[in-house]
Amino acid sequence: MNEDKMKKYQDNAHILVEALPYIQRLFGKTIVIKYGGAAMLNEELTHKIMEDITLLKFVGMNPILIHGGGPDINHMLEALDLQPQFIDGLRVTDDQTMEVVQMVLAGKINKEIASKLNGLGASAIGLCGIDGNIIKAEKAPPKNGVDLGNVGKITSINTALLETLTHDQYIPVIAPIGVGENGESYNINADTAAGAIAAALQAEKLIFLTDTDGVRTKEDDPETLLYVASKNDIMNMIGEGKIVGGMLPKVNSCLEALKNGVNRTHILNGTIPHPIILEIFTDSGIGTMVTG
Repeated sequence: MNEDKMKKYQDNAHILVEALPYIQRLFGKTIVIKYGGAAMLNEELTHKIMEDITLLKFVGMNPILIHGGGPDINHMLEALDLQPQFIDGLRVTDDQTMEVVQMVLAGKINKEIASKLNGLGASAIGLCGIDGNIIKAEKAPPKNGVDLGNVGKITSINTALLETLTHDQYIPVIAPIGVGENGESYNINADTAAGAIAAALQAEKLIFLTDTDGVRTKEDDPETLLYVASKNDIMNMIGEGKIVGGMLPKVNSCLEALKNGVNRTHILNGTIPHPIILEIFTDSGIGTMVTG
């Protein structure tokens, strides 16, 4: 064996040894992952994220994947001459938009993700929040005086079904659509759904994969990334208007999950290869960890 090849193998062995204590610490633990944004539009990145999630399952962790699908929903709405509207990162969802949301999330994206995981040898099962009453919801109140339409506020999570699946061989893949008392469908923000599921299951980790490298003190300056941010840091930044738009539901979900027993929350850049592995299995980690 030549020297270069031996060096490569030794480097690979070092990486595996570095990962060992993290695998031991997280064995049997629940890891809730929210996946969405630009990473979903890149097949190569999607494949690497699916590899990460499959690896978690095969080394003894219990990943649960909650996905969004905003770009695909917007594309379909535009094709139907419907204009997307957002208030503080939440989609205003009238009846026509709700039909599109349900069709795209539960009918298209959900099954595509489950298929990709199964193609890597995992046993993924595609679900939406309506299935088995995984996400029960009621109509959300107005936001800034605007009626959000068929947007839901989560009232309960069916943890029994999720625990049954994760403690067996399955990776649940969940589209964030809730069900009301009378069977009506509600659009649930995927970040909010991931936080609620993580809290209900007392997950070890809640990971948000987004389009940026984490929380920044200056939104447009990558050099201001916070690798660790406390609850007070986040609350101050919200008050100062430094966290806005789509990042708001993520950080609020982090805070809510921490308050309800989740041990660690992370906001990572999902547009780089293998972000989950880089965060969980390396000493340095990436992105922002939000702490209580």
